[in-house]
Parts: sequence; C-alpha cells; structure tokens
Amino acid sequence: MIELRDRLRKFVAERDWDQFHSPKNLAMALSVEAAELVEHFQWLTEADSQRLAPEKLAEVRDEMADVLVYLVRLADKLDVDLLAAAAAKIEKNTLKYPADRVRGSMKKYSEY
Repeated sequence: MIELRDRLRKFVAERDWDQFHSPKNLAMALSVEAAELVEHFQWLTEADSQRLAPEKLAEVRDEMADVLVYLVRLADKLDVDLLAAAAAKIEKNTLKYPADRVRGSMKKYSEY
C-alpha cells in the first residue's frame, strides 16, 4: 500500500495536480468512479454479473483501479492507514454481526 501511495504521489506531483486533490475533491471523485463501476453491472442478472466477458472484465478492472487510486489518495491526504482501518472495521463488524446469530441472514445488526 505504501508503494502504491508513493507512486501516486509521484504521478500527481509530476502533473502539479496536488492542488486539486483536497479531501473533498478526492471523496467526490471516488464516488463518481464507484458509480462508474456500478454502471457495468446495472441491469445484469446475478448470474451474468459473475460471468463477465473478458472485455467487460477489463473495463470493470479499470474502474476498480480508479476507485482504489482515489481511496489511496484520500487516505494519504487524511493520514489514514487503510490496512489498519480495514482491520479495525472487521473487528467492529465481528462484534456487530456475531456469526452464530447472523449466519445466512442479510439483516442489519440493528434488526437483531
């Protein structure tokens, strides 16, 4: 993750784009890219969404990369360790969603 962050810093610096990479702008860009990712799955059946044609998968891969890039940039700007944040969130969710109570259910934790 650090290597990716550093590569992105270099890429942005070479283009003088850091001036545009405020947390607000990065969060907005992240949201746009996430929407572009979702667009590839719009109207597909569940089965079709699991069997993407190679060219469609390549497009989805690019959108996933865009989401990751903006998320890493946002984390960099806010000094958030994404791996530590993800680990902490998994721990929180483990408490919210005990496996023995929620297995096979899609209910939200507040519905139990």
